[in-house]
Amino acid sequence: MSEYEALFKLHDELQDFLPASVKGATVHYEFDGRPSIKDSIEAIGVPHTEVDLVTVNGKSVGFGYHLKDGDEVFVYPVSSHVKISPRVKLRDKPAPVFIADVNLGKLARLLRMAGFDTVFRNDYDDHEVARLGCGENRIVLTRDRRLLRHRIIAHGYWVRSPDPGKQLIEVLGRFDLWSDVAPFNRCLDCNGVIEPVPKQDILERLEPGTILYYDEFFRCSDCRKIYWKGSHYDHMNSVLENLRNS
Repeated sequence: MSEYEALFKLHDELQDFLPASVKGATVHYEFDGRPSIKDSIEAIGVPHTEVDLVTVNGKSVGFGYHLKDGDEVFVYPVSSHVKISPRVKLRDKPAPVFIADVNLGKLARLLRMAGFDTVFRNDYDDHEVARLGCGENRIVLTRDRRLLRHRIIAHGYWVRSPDPGKQLIEVLGRFDLWSDVAPFNRCLDCNGVIEPVPKQDILERLEPGTILYYDEFFRCSDCRKIYWKGSHYDHMNSVLENLRNS
């Protein structure tokens, strides 16, 4: 039996990480020594990347705080918008650039469609995703909450829904990015930047009908794929608008 005990209350969607039998309840966390609050939160089952504010006995603390016997700990997600002063900031606000794990290929494509820099490869293992997320300061998106426990990951999100469209709604809502949606900026296939290209430079790559009906063209800076604002462009805008209004 452990020597000490602290009480943890997880707020809002952080309850998703608890077993159904204890959701909504105060967690009695037993411990020995002086563990950090970050390690204690993750031992309960919540990845540190999901946490935006921690209070101990009513005061905001950082992840380096060491737990004491009898502490009352409240843990809040980003969505809570709790106002407390003074407030210890757990991390800087991330730039809206992503890396998606092997289970989120369709979400990666939708994020690129919405104009967001999103790295995805189906041969990356968890260690590679974590390494790139850290090295390139990307937000790690995953369906596997265990991935977010890698210490080197500063920013991440556990995607709840199995449906790609709902996943996009989740991510854009979680990071407040709907106003930043800018279709036709990223290559859907490789994530390269789409740039304007003169029509005469790519004539040999175009079908006769495309040459006849379109004059404005774009090319991926990486894979060199050609884009133009045809029916696929209208479809992309329709998909994003439907998701925004759903």
